[in-house]
Amino acid sequence: MLEDFDHDGFLDVMVSAWGFTAKDQLRVFRNNGDGTFTDRTAAAGLKGLVSGLNLIQGDYNNDGFADVLVLRGAWLRSEGHYPFSLLRNNGDFTFTDVTAEAGLGHFMPTQVGVWFDYNNDGWLDIFIGNETTNRDVNPCELFRNNGDGTFTEVAAESGLDIVGFVKGAVAGDYNNDGRPDLFLSTRGGPKLLLRNDGPAGADPGPRAPWKFTEVGEAAGINGPYQSFPCMFWDYDNDGWLDIMVTGYSIQDAGDVAADYMGRPTSAQKSKLYHNNGDGTFTDVSKAAGVNKVILAMGANFGDLDNDGWLDVYFGTGDPDFTTLVPNRMFRNDGGKRFQEVTTAGGFGQLQKGHAIAFGDLNNDGTQEIFSKVGGAVETDNYPSQLFEGPGFGNHWIKLQLEGTKTNRVALGARLKVVTEEGGQERAIHRVVGTGASFGANPLRQEIGLGQATGVKRIEVFWPVSGTTQVLTGFNLDRTYRIREGDAGAVELALKNFVYPSAPPPGVRSHPH
Repeated sequence: MLEDFDHDGFLDVMVSAWGFTAKDQLRVFRNNGDGTFTDRTAAAGLKGLVSGLNLIQGDYNNDGFADVLVLRGAWLRSEGHYPFSLLRNNGDFTFTDVTAEAGLGHFMPTQVGVWFDYNNDGWLDIFIGNETTNRDVNPCELFRNNGDGTFTEVAAESGLDIVGFVKGAVAGDYNNDGRPDLFLSTRGGPKLLLRNDGPAGADPGPRAPWKFTEVGEAAGINGPYQSFPCMFWDYDNDGWLDIMVTGYSIQDAGDVAADYMGRPTSAQKSKLYHNNGDGTFTDVSKAAGVNKVILAMGANFGDLDNDGWLDVYFGTGDPDFTTLVPNRMFRNDGGKRFQEVTTAGGFGQLQKGHAIAFGDLNNDGTQEIFSKVGGAVETDNYPSQLFEGPGFGNHWIKLQLEGTKTNRVALGARLKVVTEEGGQERAIHRVVGTGASFGANPLRQEIGLGQATGVKRIEVFWPVSGTTQVLTGFNLDRTYRIREGDAGAVELALKNFVYPSAPPPGVRSHPH
């Protein structure tokens, strides 16, 4: 996870581990702003907090500081009934475990969670996708934020008490009606697109039951049957969220090799679904060049070259040692197809990729990529990796959004950045969030602008108020804070640094 936990302008790093011993300590590293990081785990109050198969940030108490959800127990079947944790960010680089007092003390196997304001009351709620295997039945959960530091579980009344082996979940407003929907990736089952239909009865209040309807098959979502990470993203910049979900079933590494060589294989391939803007999707996987055997666990998207088109990086593998297969990077070629740049960019290392995050850690305008790797068994370990963005001479803008009626960190707000390039207007669309289902990008939006000669305007749709804020007066290669309802944006001065050419004493270097 990459996030600026203390609001000093620099992105920090939080990582977790698979096991439940002292060696599997949750750790947080503070960005020193000079190319080094300091392990602040003990000082942050996290000592003794172990395990965690996924980390996702939100802001449950609307204080503007990113709180963290730590998810546990996945893959362990009936032995995986561990609690997940909610860590409150105190704003001074310390965290407090508030799981019990928030009413979140549930014990089901999961590594899937989503922050979203499903009822548009300005408070972020939590969806948890649990794993059901054989007779160990664990329905999914929906925790409604009561606005007082506590949550109430309401999955059944909303139609979200789904039973399945859920391995990925993301929230996004795919039909642009102002209400966030859900997409679930399951292993050995259909892919579920859950449309948010709003209040179930006449009462429109936030405590009233809300209804979700499963429309995946009707919308044209039909696979892959065995899948893992997924994402809502607008890969073609048309203002409608598309869906990608990766296959997760191979016999061994030979299936990946066969696919590379164009030979037939029965392994599950990835799917890219284009949003048609009418509630349906079209499978464009082959035309876009992503109909491939990837075997992804970690996944996320960002903009490698600041051209304004979202690229995607996959961390691959499973616990079996026969699945040492390359992590894969795909560059978005103008929203029409994807070019694999795994070898060209030096991204194809073979270790197990559990989480991916894109973020500009040195504030030079280009995004780095953090990759958390390592297998489930003790001997299958490897250092995490930070890939420095080389820069391509394209412009950028960073936007820190602050909600007033909408949740404070503006999760779910829609952005439209209109630039001038080559004498014509160009629109670049983004949604405030942390990206795909495994690995967490920062909530501050980092947007490539290509060869723009200027920013004509920025439009922000705030889902709670239902208003679109139109602002002007932006310069290229700058960072701004946009507050819901304000007449103008405020420029933020972020310091930058150059990474050291050699690691500090005692730190091992693993170039890729």
